[in-house]
Amino acid sequence: MDLIHIHSDDNVAVSKAPLVAGTLVNWHGSMMPLATDVPAMHKVSVCPIAAGQAIIKYGQVIGFALEDIAPGTHVHVHNMEAGNHQVEHEFCKDYVPTTVVPEQERATFMGYRRATGKVGTRNYLAVVSTVNCSVTVSRAVAAHFTNSGMLRDFPNIDGIVALGHESGCGMSTAGEGYQTLLRTLHGYIAHPNFAGVLLIGLGCEAMQITSLLRETGLQEGESFQVMSIQQLGGTRAAIEAGIAKLTEMLPAANACEREPIPASELTLAVQCGGSDAYSGITANAGLGAAADILVRQGGTVIYSETPEIYGAEHLLTRRAASPEVAQKLVDRIHWWEHYTEMNGVELNNNPSPGNKAGGLTTIAEKSLGAQAKGGTTALQDVYLYGEQVRKKGLVFMDSPGFDPVSVTGQVASGANVVCFTTGRGSAFGGKPVPSIKLASNSNLFERMREDMDVDCGGILDKRYTVQECGEMIFKFILAIASGEQSASEKLDYGNNEFAPWHIGAVV
Repeated sequence: MDLIHIHSDDNVAVSKAPLVAGTLVNWHGSMMPLATDVPAMHKVSVCPIAAGQAIIKYGQVIGFALEDIAPGTHVHVHNMEAGNHQVEHEFCKDYVPTTVVPEQERATFMGYRRATGKVGTRNYLAVVSTVNCSVTVSRAVAAHFTNSGMLRDFPNIDGIVALGHESGCGMSTAGEGYQTLLRTLHGYIAHPNFAGVLLIGLGCEAMQITSLLRETGLQEGESFQVMSIQQLGGTRAAIEAGIAKLTEMLPAANACEREPIPASELTLAVQCGGSDAYSGITANAGLGAAADILVRQGGTVIYSETPEIYGAEHLLTRRAASPEVAQKLVDRIHWWEHYTEMNGVELNNNPSPGNKAGGLTTIAEKSLGAQAKGGTTALQDVYLYGEQVRKKGLVFMDSPGFDPVSVTGQVASGANVVCFTTGRGSAFGGKPVPSIKLASNSNLFERMREDMDVDCGGILDKRYTVQECGEMIFKFILAIASGEQSASEKLDYGNNEFAPWHIGAVV
């Protein structure tokens, strides 16, 4: 069949290939002539749609017709608009308790059990900057070990990561921006994918090391050291001191060994970027099936990107575990409506040019496809950006839709594996956490073979079902968590994607 009809209520379908006007397409046993050319992945009307009538996809409203649309017509930005459709936030209507696999039957992976009880999937050391002013020193310290070849003598260490950012000063120490950065730094410093961390400050910044330690409860020890450039006497002295401190951490980090760990200790960040119209049908749906498997194994799934659930958030509130959890999500939507209005931006904006080229017309359409990657289990809780996740199961963490910023928050919240779906070909990695790339279509998978890990395009040509794709992804997650390198790791992505969310004025 040339068209994909996702839901029985839909008045549009998705083209599986470029089709020209006059082509007869098989539509439920009868031949329908196309009134216009239809690019691959784009929508085509399957019945008459009057001007002003809702366009339905995924069984939900994704926009409204700008003009009368005849059957077999290409539906996109030229004859469709987002409109002002308001969704109804019903609480807990579809809530079903999650059945968890008994402990003795759970899958396992080979991970690092840390002294804190947390579990890592990688064994890195980190040099973390409190402020932009200390990034040069942090990178110089990390580069010393890479350039000198010292790490060849410590084969159990995956590498040394310098985490630099553009903030840490020029902000109120009592504001939302400060608290967001504080949570992010805390989450990375305490992350179980790090065997040791060196925190470097300048000395006069807003994000003071003493304040950070006091407010987070972090304490110095053999695997966590702090230092200030100004107190040490300047840049060169700080670099030498940093190298000395990290050198002392190497033997203990190298002594860490993997051991069998139940899958319930995995915290999976689900993310999508460079989406196309297939993403919601293949990669996101397959990832959602894998997320359901992990949740039933007792694990945790962090779903994020608040602007990209806009128009689809009602599907999450319906399966929230409690009215309080549902209200938390609605509160974040209202926060974003205020935040974007204050900054002169519409939350209900259009997708990116790449999304549009891939057949996505409105943010509601993109959101409805994106929400598939969260699976079908109950929503257990909603967290602020970078806030430590404490509930098992599916949770939501508030974040922008910009992928590096969103994943940074998910990692700070505790994710130790990332699954990233793409239809256009996003290039991404996020040290210290391995990132698995899922291609929405086989053409992309073959074209960017070195960047992609899993081909979800087989769902389109029925080589496997959504559930079979989910099982394939879940097995891949276990392998990557056990130490197998993902495509982005082989390409050494992840050194530049630490991007804490900036909130508030820079003064």
